[in-house]
Amino acid sequence: MKKQPTNKLSPMEHALKYLTAKDRTVSEMQAYLDGKEFGEADVDAAIERLKELGILDDRRYAQRFVETRLASKPVSRAHLREQLIGHGLNREDVDAAMESVDADAERDNAFSVARKYYRQFRSLEPEKRRERVLSRLTARGFSYDVSRKAFETAAEEDEWSES
Repeated sequence: MKKQPTNKLSPMEHALKYLTAKDRTVSEMQAYLDGKEFGEADVDAAIERLKELGILDDRRYAQRFVETRLASKPVSRAHLREQLIGHGLNREDVDAAMESVDADAERDNAFSVARKYYRQFRSLEPEKRRERVLSRLTARGFSYDVSRKAFETAAEEDEWSES
C-alpha cells in the first residue's frame, strides 16, 4: 500500500524545484521523487514529461558533466567514466560523452594537474616533490606511465621558465 505524500506539491512541482539547483539524471530524479513517496505512475509520468520538455536529458547531462569536470578538476578517462556511471547514466550516454576525451586530452589533463602540483610543491625536496605530484595524479585515476610523463614534462617546463 502506497503512503500518501505529506505535502501538497505534485511530483512535477517537486521535480522542477529539484532541478533548479543543477541538472539531474533520470536516475537521480527517480530516486528523489521516490523518496517523496509518490506513486510509481505519477513519478514515471513526471519524468516522461520532463524528458519531453527537454528539461531532463541524460545525454546532455553526461556531456556537460565531462566538460565542466575537465575544466574544473581534470581526471583520467577511467575516473571520469566511473563518475558518470555513478550518476546512474546508461552506457550509451556515457560512451557518447567520453568521445571527446581521447588519448591527447588524457595527456593534456594529466599535464595540467602535474604543472599545478609541481609548482605548488616547489618548496619540497626533489624526490618528495616527485612523490607528491605522482600521488596526486594517480589519485585522479591517471596511470603511472601517464603520470610519470606528465611529471617529467612539468619539470622540463619549469626548468625552461627558470632559465
